[in-house]
Amino acid sequence: MSTANTQDAPADALVKGLLEFIERSVVRNGGDTAAINPGHRVKFHWPPHPVSYEYRIVPSDWSGETTFEHNGETFAVVVARTARGVFGRCDELWLDARGDSLAEMLENLSATAEPLFQHQRKINDALERTGRFTGHIRDLEPLDLLKLLYCEDRDVARDAQVEIETHASSHLFLPALVAVLEDRRHRLRRSAQWSALDLFEDLPSYANGPEEEALAIAAIKSVIWDATDDFARTTFKAGVVLGGHLPDRLGGPTLLACLESPSRIGRRSAIHGLFHVVEWVPTMREQVVRELRTHAKRENDLQLQEFTVLMARDIEAGDVDHIPEPIFDGEL
Repeated sequence: MSTANTQDAPADALVKGLLEFIERSVVRNGGDTAAINPGHRVKFHWPPHPVSYEYRIVPSDWSGETTFEHNGETFAVVVARTARGVFGRCDELWLDARGDSLAEMLENLSATAEPLFQHQRKINDALERTGRFTGHIRDLEPLDLLKLLYCEDRDVARDAQVEIETHASSHLFLPALVAVLEDRRHRLRRSAQWSALDLFEDLPSYANGPEEEALAIAAIKSVIWDATDDFARTTFKAGVVLGGHLPDRLGGPTLLACLESPSRIGRRSAIHGLFHVVEWVPTMREQVVRELRTHAKRENDLQLQEFTVLMARDIEAGDVDHIPEPIFDGEL
């Protein structure tokens, strides 16, 4: 077996596992493949600020012991009974709580723990596991990291993205990330695609040569070409990646081609992306201005027609900023 085939086998297996994961998600959703708006990323902070610190509870105050139950699990708690209330600390979960009584403290402890449990359950939901996740994302297998890109909690997807980024030089992930960009079936695909695009801002680190770079760029183009929404600003991001990060790696010509996208959301992304192309490849300025003006004459969306004309003006003038992109009906 050649070295190339040996290297390709794990990457191919990763794509196969990802596609099977996507197909199972379709079955779970009763065949519904409409994209879901994942909303904004909300940073998850843990542990919460310790209430016992505010009340100046000292080590000698923690003289009692009890337990509390949450979602069928039992946790040890150390207790401090003071004139300022009853305090409980669960070292396993890195949290504490206060109450006027032991029962109230335990109730508050359980409530304080719930955001952590929700976060951990969402991780396991994405991993197709039950219960809550108590491990470390850095210890997960490559396929599990890809699954987490589809997590309902976008902060989890970000953590998985950072871990994938640390393994960029392995060249293992590019085919699977291309498959993420080509995904039209998983309902949470927009968040995953945003992460893949963010990783491909450094495309040469992931690609094993020009052929793989071209595959990735074609996949990014496909996000623009058939965009039905701009959830998570994924379509916008695709234009930024091609124009601002890969302009000299076919990004510029690809965005010019995307002016013919059947999707007005895609065309908007391409028009905006071309501003960044010229920032990095000023020798394309004349061509970009010419093709934008030509496109404006046949653009059938009046908002985009004006956007195209004004963008051509800004690029020709060498402005450091550009006309804001239009917002379509129904978009926030």
